[in-house]
Amino acid sequence: MKPRLPKLRLPRRRRTRLLAGAAALAVVAGAGTWTAAASGEVPAVHRQDRMVEMPGAAIDTSYFTAGGAGKRPAVLLGHGFGGSKDDVRAQAERLARDGYAVLTWSARGFGRSGGQIGLNDPAYEVKDVSRLVDWLARQPEVRLDADGDPRVGVAGASYGGAISLLAAGYDQRVDAIAPQITYWNLADSLFPQGVFKKLWAGLFFTTGSADGMRPGGVPGTDTAPASGRATAPASGPAPAGGATACGRFQPELCAMYERVAVAGKPDAEARALLEGRSPSAVADRIKVPTLIVQGQEDSLFPLDQADAMAKAIAANGAPVSVDWAAGGHDGGLRESARVEDRVAGWFDRYLKDERGADTGPAFRVSRSGGIDSTDGAVQLRGASGERYPGLASAPRQFALSGREQSFANPAGGAPPALSSLPGIGGQLAAVGAGLSLDFPGQNARFESEPLAEEVRVTGAPTVTLNVRSTAADGSAVLFGKLYDVGPDGRQAVLPSQLVAPVRVENAQQGAAVELRLPAVDHAVAAGHRLRLVVAATDLGYASPAAPATYAVAVRGALAVPVADGVRTASAGLPAWVWGLPLGAALLAAALLVIRRTGRESAGTRAGVPQPEPELADVPLEITGLTKRYRGVQDRYAVRDLSFRVEKGQVLGLLGPNGAGKTTTLRMLMGLISPDAGEIRVFGHAVRAGTPVLSRVGAFVEGAGFLPHLSGRANLELYWQATGRPAEDAHMAEALEIAGLGDALERAVRTYSQGMRQRLAIAQAMLGMPDLLILDEPTNGLDPPQIREMRDVMIRYAAGGRTVIVSSHLLSEVEQTCTHLVVMDRGRLVRAGEVAEITGGGDTLLVTLAGPVDEGTVAKVAALEGVGAVTAADDGLLVRLEGATATGLIAELVRLEVPVSAVGPHRRLEDAFLTLIGGAA
Repeated sequence: MKPRLPKLRLPRRRRTRLLAGAAALAVVAGAGTWTAAASGEVPAVHRQDRMVEMPGAAIDTSYFTAGGAGKRPAVLLGHGFGGSKDDVRAQAERLARDGYAVLTWSARGFGRSGGQIGLNDPAYEVKDVSRLVDWLARQPEVRLDADGDPRVGVAGASYGGAISLLAAGYDQRVDAIAPQITYWNLADSLFPQGVFKKLWAGLFFTTGSADGMRPGGVPGTDTAPASGRATAPASGPAPAGGATACGRFQPELCAMYERVAVAGKPDAEARALLEGRSPSAVADRIKVPTLIVQGQEDSLFPLDQADAMAKAIAANGAPVSVDWAAGGHDGGLRESARVEDRVAGWFDRYLKDERGADTGPAFRVSRSGGIDSTDGAVQLRGASGERYPGLASAPRQFALSGREQSFANPAGGAPPALSSLPGIGGQLAAVGAGLSLDFPGQNARFESEPLAEEVRVTGAPTVTLNVRSTAADGSAVLFGKLYDVGPDGRQAVLPSQLVAPVRVENAQQGAAVELRLPAVDHAVAAGHRLRLVVAATDLGYASPAAPATYAVAVRGALAVPVADGVRTASAGLPAWVWGLPLGAALLAAALLVIRRTGRESAGTRAGVPQPEPELADVPLEITGLTKRYRGVQDRYAVRDLSFRVEKGQVLGLLGPNGAGKTTTLRMLMGLISPDAGEIRVFGHAVRAGTPVLSRVGAFVEGAGFLPHLSGRANLELYWQATGRPAEDAHMAEALEIAGLGDALERAVRTYSQGMRQRLAIAQAMLGMPDLLILDEPTNGLDPPQIREMRDVMIRYAAGGRTVIVSSHLLSEVEQTCTHLVVMDRGRLVRAGEVAEITGGGDTLLVTLAGPVDEGTVAKVAALEGVGAVTAADDGLLVRLEGATATGLIAELVRLEVPVSAVGPHRRLEDAFLTLIGGAA
């Protein structure tokens, strides 16, 4: 082996950013080859496009190399279902620059490749990969382990992820793989527990029959050499031979789908067909280092598919790492850059033999780590463990209340309950507080007691049910969901919008069945309950058409895996944070002195305006408020600002960075003085130490707590520092609204970020001030905690008090606030009710994947609770008069309207950017 020369390497992400802007592309004529010319020391990427003839098809390929003439490992990159080689071009170029020879291809029936879709048929798609390995072995720059045996890895997502597993099982020359968001057993994925996943299966076969798929080559013959012969690219797409009634699928697959879709349930022949094309069929042959990346929001290929492949491959003695990434088929893979970095590190270790390459932990899971206050995006933090815990690690038992309950399976399985819609489940959050819809009389519910402490569910909870059925054959099809229910019982979150189906047989007299709920990673806060819902229907699955009555009871406790060995990475605190407790105490003492001084001198100082009785019931009125930057006459932080806030309002103060929001709040609290204008709180002019400020509570720029004391002790010390009587604190009422529960008696150092934030809000609410000011109250909270904070603000204002909240998180402002004040460059841009500013009201925009006729529009308009339907450029405008957004979605799917997205007619984000001219 040639000795390697030492080389200086930038961190991979930095290299990626540098390379992204370095290359200027120039197409070179002839033989389908082009070169990416790069500046500086960045190597040029060369691409060669070829049509490689295979038995029955011509396969469209691209070959990427960069750098000198030295030997290098090879990587095959597969694409997702319905895509083509173009989808992985960017990753191929990155790997080529990192020193790999990279080959991409469009699978049979996709892109410009010919042939029929075989769902990774070992006789066709898998053999195609082996022929591509043959071709790589003949390339002079590819490193060989033996004659005809290149050093090669295979990676891909979804459909491409499955082919990487199958390639390793069928071709011993494959040295490492990195499958992503894919399946282990396709029959288990489309027929989980014997229940037909009808919506996802329908999307598979609809995608495979799309007219936009342009296969090339000449399928249907077996005359090409086995090794695959490289030819010049075809001049255009050739006719698509062999198309079947449901698109470009092999006839046996088409017949299988039609048979199962009509019956509403799979048969043994269907299962055998899909299992034979699954990686699980060659489980004992996959013995290469494997990096498994699976999405947490994925109703197509859930985490249990990754669990099965991890256990099987590890049992063969191969190195395995498991990564639960954010996103999936229902929400998009939101960490593609991080995942690509990890795949490259994996191949550096196992293809280049770089012992120091960072392959990451044995197990990693992405968790919400707060909200970016600049754009409202959810920040992610990694948690990791030294070993993969599986789906049932360290289970904790929780008793569920509730006797045996009876409910109906409606005739035709309609209307069905709603959990998620394939591919757009994440978009449903934009149209209402709840994503799930469970119809009364069609489900049973069982609940735990409020949790004494936070519980992090990592894995698949299980519970044993006793089921009775009145169906003629004694069968039942049930759907289990585990909700996270807030303290008030109104807010229920279904983690990742996942549901677990189960088919029960011979249940005339009762049958016991273990229900394995969906695998998730989700934190259930202290004071919340676990709610098990067992339903008779679900929109994504086929239910029995015949009506029946089911009776369900819980046997034993709910087992919840917690994976104690998985630890979230600490974010690290800046040094100034540790000074916050002392600073808070000093500030409280200073405010006490100022307040007392102000009380003694109130009304005696010259120039203090007298109260205005007509404003005695108005929480806030600002008139002509102006504040210049220090030492600058013509630059203003706030300029001629005027608005008014009434009782019971939740007012959102919005504006881009530098708009003057924080300056306005600081003047409102008397911390700084305006250069001109006036602020009146309940008719009293605001000055430093003004007694009326005792009616104002504020949470601005974080709160400092003594970490060794309990939450209650911190609040008591704070209130004592104000010098006001203990009975005026209304401690119990503030704590009830904040919803801290039993955590109040624990040391603050044990609090999560969300609990600290709620404690800070409780501190601001002490004394039950009539005006509550909150500056970025959702900073550092994950989505469930943000929803809880939303409830806190709404409950507080419901008692006739007023809340002013400044936030960058526009979606939360839209759902929480009744009124808005929009600022830009220190000036008022717009003030009014949220619905008035957004222009949305109860009108939804339904974006469609295809056209609908006038008859369908008329049917939608005739739905109960729909006021009007108007055709728009990209869909339908639907005005609701009593119907809910989730109910409308269910009806649209029932009417087979091709829904691709649903949202408010005009979101606050759109209105906000319009008002400030996109300056944010």
